Amino acid sequence: MSWPRTPHSQALVDAALAVTVFVVSLALLDHGGPTPLRAGARELDALGILLAACSAVPFVAWRRFPLAVFAVTAGAGVLLTGFGYPADLVLGPIAALYLLAAHRPSLWTAGSGVVVGGLLVAYLAAAANAQGSFPGIGLIHTALPWALAWFAGERTRLRREQMAELKRRAVDAERETERERLRAIREAERERLLAVAEERARIARDLHDSAGHAISLIAIRAGAARLRHHEDTGRSLKALQTIEDLARQTAAEIDQLVANLRDGDQEEATPLGLASLDTLICHHTTSGLPVDLDVTGSRRPLGAATDQAAYRILQQALTNAARHGTGGARVGLDFTGPELKLTVTNPVHSGPAPRRDGGHGLIGMRERALLAGGSLDTSQRNGTFRVHALLPFGGTPA
Repeated sequence: MSWPRTPHSQALVDAALAVTVFVVSLALLDHGGPTPLRAGARELDALGILLAACSAVPFVAWRRFPLAVFAVTAGAGVLLTGFGYPADLVLGPIAALYLLAAHRPSLWTAGSGVVVGGLLVAYLAAAANAQGSFPGIGLIHTALPWALAWFAGERTRLRREQMAELKRRAVDAERETERERLRAIREAERERLLAVAEERARIARDLHDSAGHAISLIAIRAGAARLRHHEDTGRSLKALQTIEDLARQTAAEIDQLVANLRDGDQEEATPLGLASLDTLICHHTTSGLPVDLDVTGSRRPLGAATDQAAYRILQQALTNAARHGTGGARVGLDFTGPELKLTVTNPVHSGPAPRRDGGHGLIGMRERALLAGGSLDTSQRNGTFRVHALLPFGGTPA
């Protein structure tokens, strides 16, 4: 049984229930109930109507006082039987017992059982006194309906509790699903932020390589122009022009990298690859570092990561050669094997070999090779410094 939840609606339902019980009780008292009107039974009068009202009117308060309502309605039934009215079946106590069992389970205690049992015994005793014999019909028409009312109320309560439990589980499942969704969103956000951080670190390395390379060339060209200014003014002017072009190109490249850092949603600028190798060699040659290029085998398409890593490794190696070398550099590209072999050699001052980990430039070259799935090692022998890298070709053209 499900009742409206608003106080006004509940009051109307309770009033309607009280009226219904009162009308049905009057009809049963007037016609003798489920059995024919026995001889000597008292006819319905003002007292009977009053007692019938006492077995019905308390229903307006059954939500707050369910046990008291049952006790009052059952007591009215006992009095009806004791005064000789044909009250073999009194509707009020039956309905009150059902409501007590169905809607107030916390009140169904040992005390409640004593009250119900005591009133049933009182009813049977009143019926026996009025009839002068054991009330067998009264036992059937009263005890059995009371038992059925209690059983129906218990079943209603259990069903309501089961529905509440199912609803609670559904709410818990929905909350858990929402928590899982939020966890998935947070995990995806962490992955996105990690990817952004990795990409910015990569761009920062590119910025370091590009700026370091450009600054080295500018310093070399500026020094050469300063030293030869009095000897060859035209050559100094050409060196200054080269410095200006290199500075403009480097500034444009830095702008692209910084734009990527500021807006990760914009499409990235196309990174430099081996297609720009001739320009790189030309810059170093005009800056005073002769560079020889030796290509073995037919050039093959490279994956984007390999292409960019190869260019940056060459760029850093030539920058190191310009800074620390004592002569020209030789670049070797070998496309004949299963991997691209990249070699840069240049003469250096005789002395102790550099540490294997090297400075930031050597570390950056080695890291780029590893990120591309390859390897890189450096060595110094007989006054020659050698950078050797193995890079997988990759299946996607740059």
